[in-house]
Amino acid sequence: MDIVGLSVSLAATSLVSLITGWWSINNLKKARYLLDTPTSKIRSAAQGYVELYGVLKEGEGLLRAPLSDEQCVWWSFAIDEQIQSGKDNKRWQQVEKGASAAYVCLSDGTGDCLIDPAGAQVIPMTKQVWYGSARHPLKEQMRKNFLQSMLRGVKRYRYTEQRLHVSEPLYAIGDFFTRGGGHDAFDVTASQGAIVREWKSDYQGLLRRFDRDRNGQLDEQEWQRVRDSAKAEALRLHRLRSAEPAQHYLRKPQEGQPFILSSYGEDDIAKRFYWQAILGAVLCITSALGAAYIINTQL
Repeated sequence: MDIVGLSVSLAATSLVSLITGWWSINNLKKARYLLDTPTSKIRSAAQGYVELYGVLKEGEGLLRAPLSDEQCVWWSFAIDEQIQSGKDNKRWQQVEKGASAAYVCLSDGTGDCLIDPAGAQVIPMTKQVWYGSARHPLKEQMRKNFLQSMLRGVKRYRYTEQRLHVSEPLYAIGDFFTRGGGHDAFDVTASQGAIVREWKSDYQGLLRRFDRDRNGQLDEQEWQRVRDSAKAEALRLHRLRSAEPAQHYLRKPQEGQPFILSSYGEDDIAKRFYWQAILGAVLCITSALGAAYIINTQL
């Protein structure tokens, strides 16, 4: 009995079983989160984990996708290079990727919500895949030199670009919060302390304002005036911020819940996660049966 070979085979099948099992459970949890979270309206949404549905607006402005140069509000791309793998085999190896970081704006008729796409699983409607002989397709298009293109054709590249566009539908689920409009949490003691620390960083200025007897020190009464003035300033700043229009935001949750932005509806995405969960379960069971078969044949 080949102990080393048996150990390697069991380790490989066990690892595949664990990974696919985790993947299956994770996709099942995502589907349940989507179906169990009711859709909220932006104007009345509670602070915390919410589900929104609306259309995309320009928000902070339009972007240019790096590979196609198309206008959009969000993009991601990947460039793969075809490399030789063995004598007769070729494979694709990723050499570059990226995604835009600008906020996207979702509107549902009751208000607008700015979404930070960092950390989101984005499932866009637009996905393009094409091939070329230069690492960056726009540069290749600008050359207009057929002979040079043929010479560069020894290396082939695959370009993948995904985009979100203005007026497309958007489903979003994540951590919702509001700033301004009286929604900001306010701790008067903490704000007062922050202002006092800021004033103390310019101690000479603090003395000019509050050292009444000009002895170069602040006694207890003068320190009390400093604290009272800092509290009044904290309240004034809070009133100013509260008077500003409310601005709603969506970001990646801190509790590990799914953060998803999709051009497709909730039911379509949940169905996709269920199918992925089934596939993961099948692979997990197959790997476990493979491990059992290896053990039985070797014993």
